[in-house]
Amino acid sequence: MSVNKVQDWEFEKFPIDLKKYKPFPLDPKKDKTLTQEQKDGLIANISLLRDVVVFFTATGAARGLAGHTGGAFDTIPEVVILLSFLLADTDKSKYVDILFDEAGHRVATQYLLSVLDGHLPVEQLLHYREAYSHLPGHPELGFTPGVKFSSGRLGHMWPLVNGVALAEREKTVFMLGSDGSQQEGDDAEAARLAVAQGLNVKLFIDDNDVTIAGHPSEYLKGYTVAKTLEGHGLKVVEANGEDLDSLYPAIVEIMNHQGPAAVVVHRPMAPKIKGIEGSSHAHDAIKVEPAIEYLDPRHPKCANILRAIQPSTYSDILSGSTKEKGACRVEFGEAVSRVLDKTSKDDNKSKVLVVDSDLEGSTGLNVIHKKHPEVFLSSGIMERGNFSAAAGWGAFKADRFGVFSTFSAFSEMIISELTMARLNFANVLTHFSHSGVDEMADNTCHFGINNFFLDNGLEDAYETRLYFPADCTDRFTHPPTHLPRIVDKVFYEKGLRFVFSTRSKVPWILKEDGSKFFEDPSYKFIPGKDEIIRKGSKGYVVSYGDILHRALDAVDRLRKEGLDIGLINKSTLNVVDEDVIKEIGKTEFVLVAESLNQKTGLGSKFGTWLLERDLRPRYGYMGTNKEGCGGLGEQIGHQGLDSASIALKIKQLIK
Repeated sequence: MSVNKVQDWEFEKFPIDLKKYKPFPLDPKKDKTLTQEQKDGLIANISLLRDVVVFFTATGAARGLAGHTGGAFDTIPEVVILLSFLLADTDKSKYVDILFDEAGHRVATQYLLSVLDGHLPVEQLLHYREAYSHLPGHPELGFTPGVKFSSGRLGHMWPLVNGVALAEREKTVFMLGSDGSQQEGDDAEAARLAVAQGLNVKLFIDDNDVTIAGHPSEYLKGYTVAKTLEGHGLKVVEANGEDLDSLYPAIVEIMNHQGPAAVVVHRPMAPKIKGIEGSSHAHDAIKVEPAIEYLDPRHPKCANILRAIQPSTYSDILSGSTKEKGACRVEFGEAVSRVLDKTSKDDNKSKVLVVDSDLEGSTGLNVIHKKHPEVFLSSGIMERGNFSAAAGWGAFKADRFGVFSTFSAFSEMIISELTMARLNFANVLTHFSHSGVDEMADNTCHFGINNFFLDNGLEDAYETRLYFPADCTDRFTHPPTHLPRIVDKVFYEKGLRFVFSTRSKVPWILKEDGSKFFEDPSYKFIPGKDEIIRKGSKGYVVSYGDILHRALDAVDRLRKEGLDIGLINKSTLNVVDEDVIKEIGKTEFVLVAESLNQKTGLGSKFGTWLLERDLRPRYGYMGTNKEGCGGLGEQIGHQGLDSASIALKIKQLIK
């Protein structure tokens, strides 16, 4: 890993000459202090690799693919030092040769290491997060050459690292950490095991006081990484990450300590990058303007490339829906705010609690934070505890209602807490954004595809409802459409209510006359009732969410060919509409098309529902079925869920 295997000619295809990276061995038992030559060598390597991280992550921003710069940029000093330790371990007897990272979004580090180790050509970094580049937003073992582990989402790595340390007791295991990752409950459990077993796990925690939504020192007052880890029993040394005279001795100290130990590294996020240093903007991919300002004096060719890159365009203008699109995940916050606008702030404060998990800007809760701060609670990256807090607020059939939100992929984390909420008769409205796979450049570990896991109560349990809106309010014309009608209807209903939305924007669904289906003043959302978008006699497609408009295009095109195909929007996912299922079950075929997991989604259940009612149409279902390809809208075609694939499946079901 630590030997530079970049080919001499490759830098000509990449505007930064990585052959200037000159690794050299360091032994923490022998080299307890740095010579000036060693210090100068580390500084040169750190500067070079930081420039590379800024450049290639900025290409993702330039193409509109997002990504993350700050965390990977921050930790380069620790990475360079650890690579020197690995280089000194010539017989591979001292260290596990992997730099594990519990913050998967810092994947730029792993791709850079893959290049230095000779597994990736350096020019491939220019395609960061692009579809089919094999450089997704989180590391995936077996998908990207040279990547040695899958990180998962955030804060899930340390328990697995403990297992590696148990298997390799004679070796030291490294893990890069972050103050955000350390907020997850998994880390507390992992810390206790590491201490109890005396595991030789060494943590290097980037404590930059920045997460997506703000600063832990502000929204989690009293929480410090160092005191938390010391409380678990680890040896902890604190250091200034931007001063080698502070950082290197701290690392040497924990390396020479037998047992689990951590260096808590203090620095502002993205140090010395003008315009983003110390801000939450640095958490994401650096925007083109500050990247150019940073790179111009250092690597003008890089700046020119960034100026030339055009944003990626991926559009699928389809029949039956508008060209314009709206963001349901943002609209959720607007819809909740409109409900709260109807009552006084005092009443809201006594009845409603909205708990955020550091994703308010991504899930729409920032709108509630701004318009109704009386109900809002900013919290950390602690999904299990935050969901339970919202549930406790609304528990025991009280006339109170908790609201919780995070990414749909994280729904898998709260299953046991959900059971507790149900057993305590909790009233919680949960918004899980980023459902499905559309525009999920973070790729497989961020797919929100197992939403039906949430419907895990018994038949007589406290009510659980899963809702997936088709579209949202047009911010220019403002009449309520599907999502706000759902939120308005279910907000004060008792039980566990889940509303799903996608990362991608979705168009407005149209009637056959071209008017917006859910804007019709006569439309009324009724929980448990399906909507007939197109009526047919030959067969029906059942769909919802981000696949509905794609299925509608397929249906409309086949209707023009003379096939009388119908389309159902199943906005309440886990309730059978007896009237509709009887109507569609008497036709020739039924096809379920969705972006949830083909093994656990609606399609895995709907066929049983038909058979239980002695309805026997030819049946098929399509859903997400394989590892992602990265990129944005390309994920849909990659899974075979595009309009053409749906139309083909329909034709296969027709005799």
